[in-house]
Formats: sequence, C-alpha cells, structure tokens
Amino acid sequence: MRRLRSTLSPAVLLLLVVAALPGCGSSSSGNGVEGKSAADILKATEVAAKQAQSVHIEGSIVSEGKPITLNMELLEGKGGKGTISQDGFQIKLVQTGGSVYINGSSAFYQHVSGSAAAQLLQGRWLKAPANSGELASLASLTDLGRLVGTALAGHGNFVKGAKATVAGQPAIALKDTAKGGTLYVATSGKPYPLEIVKGGHESGKVILDRWDQPVKLSAPSGAIDISKLQG
Repeated sequence: MRRLRSTLSPAVLLLLVVAALPGCGSSSSGNGVEGKSAADILKATEVAAKQAQSVHIEGSIVSEGKPITLNMELLEGKGGKGTISQDGFQIKLVQTGGSVYINGSSAFYQHVSGSAAAQLLQGRWLKAPANSGELASLASLTDLGRLVGTALAGHGNFVKGAKATVAGQPAIALKDTAKGGTLYVATSGKPYPLEIVKGGHESGKVILDRWDQPVKLSAPSGAIDISKLQG
C-alpha cells in the first residue's frame, strides 16, 4: 500500500490548507465582533471554533493547476465522514472508533493498485488505524480540532472589509493581505467562519456551515483491514 500513501499525500496537504484557512477569522454585529479590530475578531473566532462540536465543510479550490473538492462532516473528538475528489479520483472517507475507512472510485483503485486489484477492490471499503499507517494522513481531514489548530497557526494578516450576507447569515469580510482571499465571519450567533474565497492561481471557495448540528458516524461493514495484509 505504499503507492496509496504517496499518491494521496499531496492532496491531503492541499486540503488541509484549504480547510484550515476559514478557521482564522470572525466577525459580528449581533454578536458584538463587528465593531472590533481584525485582530480581536480573529481571537473571537479562534475561541468559537475551538469550542465547536461539529461542522460541515464543502468547497473547491485550484492549487498547482489541479482542482480539489471536498464535502466533509466533522464531529469533535469522534471523527468525521465525507468525500474528497482530485484529478478525477473520488474517495469516500469515514473515521470513527480509532479507525479510518476509505472507499475509492474504480479510477482511484486502478491508479493506486492496478487493473487486477481494482476489480477486486471495486465497491469495497478499506480500513486502517487512524493514528498510524497508510491512511493516517487522510484521517487528519476528519479531525476538527486538528484543522482548527492548523488554522490558528497558519493565518495571514487580516484587515476588516465590508458587511456581507453568506447563505442568509449576516457576516463581515476579513481580507487576507498576506496570502490573498477573503474570509467571511458570522455577525449573529457565535462568530463562526462561514466562507473563504480565494482568487488568482489558487482560486476557489470553501463554505463552513451546520456548526454544532448532529453528525452520525458509523463504521462501514465488511471493510478490508489493510494493516493485516502487510507482511
């Protein structure tokens, strides 16, 4: 399974960057952050994001000329589930109970294992430990706390922008003067990050919604434990 790990690593790193960026900002009119400085809005958002129990992350971005899309539901301390796509390959992903599970498209399995193995793996889930081994890097995409931590360590220099409405919610824009792009933060309720938009060579948009809503996780049945296949 070495080819699996080496093939996925670039996508994982890019997705972590994309998913992490929105966690850096915050704003509000109804929640009091709209009148704060950009730095204080960021601090308020850090607190809100760290205390969140769940979130839905969906969007796409172009990085190094390659489009990446993700649709993930994350549950703090429990894991998450969703779908990741890059270069025409799609992967369903679940992390729960200390294990990570993937179910790749036929094209993905053929790319990482060859035609013969792809026929055997088609429609099957693969299982591995979430904290070590071949799929550990993918498991990090389902870790809400880790994504927030990455965001707090990697945000750029923000300045306040104009008021906006994101998915029907009032928000304020924070402009990233160092890396480019715009972060929109809720100005009612908790100051959660709602959306990030990037332009230029890494154009795209990522939406964060359904904060603190229930997420049901269950281990796929009949998964092949790849940790037991290695000799």
